[in-house]
Amino acid sequence: MSTLQGKTLFISGASRGIGKAIAVRAARDGANVVIAAKTAEPHPRLPGTIFSAAEEVEKAGGKALPLVVDIRFEDQIAAAVEKAVATFGGIDILVNNASAISLTGTLQTPMKRYDLMHQINTRGTFACSQACLPHLLKATNPHILNLSPPLNFEEKWFAPHVAYTMAKFGMSLCVLGMAGEFRAQGVAVNALWPRTVIATAAVQNLLGGDATIKGSRTPEIMADAAHVILARPSREHTGQYFIDEDVLRSAGVTDLDKYQSVPGTELIPDFFV
Repeated sequence: MSTLQGKTLFISGASRGIGKAIAVRAARDGANVVIAAKTAEPHPRLPGTIFSAAEEVEKAGGKALPLVVDIRFEDQIAAAVEKAVATFGGIDILVNNASAISLTGTLQTPMKRYDLMHQINTRGTFACSQACLPHLLKATNPHILNLSPPLNFEEKWFAPHVAYTMAKFGMSLCVLGMAGEFRAQGVAVNALWPRTVIATAAVQNLLGGDATIKGSRTPEIMADAAHVILARPSREHTGQYFIDEDVLRSAGVTDLDKYQSVPGTELIPDFFV
């Protein structure tokens, strides 16, 4: 299988960045994409809404269903899943992309920010998975893909920002557990993480601005890697922690320079790898 034609993807946080790039890549195959995100009105520092993302999906050749969803609330998730199934007849793929970040130490992390990261990253991933799984279990090639890092319990990844690391590793622990739980039923549960920093609004606003963007890759590298994973047979690839460039190389992609935000600039490694 090399195409997502006719497949229905439920993507959290797909109004911008990596989530939107995954949506647009799937749309090029003729996929249906549920854009489940909070942004319905333009934000001055966060370009893109569920509606502008839907326009891009449809221009790329897919069908879009933009839905306002705050994944901290399971009733909103349930309503979105119900609408998705009513519109497209089922759900084949869940991409847990929505995430909150605060690279702060223990004394500098307000509990409100701690709660936000855990509610969106870990709890939101679990809640979206729980809501979509009854429909994924009916699909012919079902996948869950969490945008979360390999489980690496070295102190250096915890000490600078323990709250954020715990929240992201919670997503990765969902991969470990759910892959085993649903392996026999054929649902693939995997993680995907970038080798380098990716040029997103979060990077622009929180991680060093233009200087960091110059040393980053575009979201399309994650989108292309996600496409490779999601097109594979679900029963043959589960419980894996994939790195974007490794996935692409395994698929025969040799030119990674095309993904650089500024060609020739030294790339900045991402966290956890």
